[in-house]
Amino acid sequence: QVQLVESGGGLVQPGGSLTLSCTASISIFRAYAMGWFRQAPGKQREMVAIGYSGGESTNYAHSVQGRCTISRDNAKNTMILQMNSLKPEDTAVYYCYLNTGHRDYWGQGTQVTVSL
Repeated sequence: QVQLVESGGGLVQPGGSLTLSCTASISIFRAYAMGWFRQAPGKQREMVAIGYSGGESTNYAHSVQGRCTISRDNAKNTMILQMNSLKPEDTAVYYCYLNTGHRDYWGQGTQVTVSL
């Protein structure tokens, strides 16, 4: 059973920064894709950022481009989402995502709230 454990969510003021971490219970070195999705109340889950094998390709949602960066530490089986210049509309539950090339896995989610 693959487990993804997220951490780093919380309350931050507009314009602030947060770093989300996701640690997998398996090696992510050969993962086909790994990334972050989010779901705000009353809205569908949407992709925030996703990186593909070897870090050769990374896609970001238009709404976060230039403000967010994902990176991997393969030795620690960890993926990081660095979020800067946060806006109230970034408020959502953020989910870690992993595709091994065979199936998808999701974390439990971590709440990010951007508010004064």
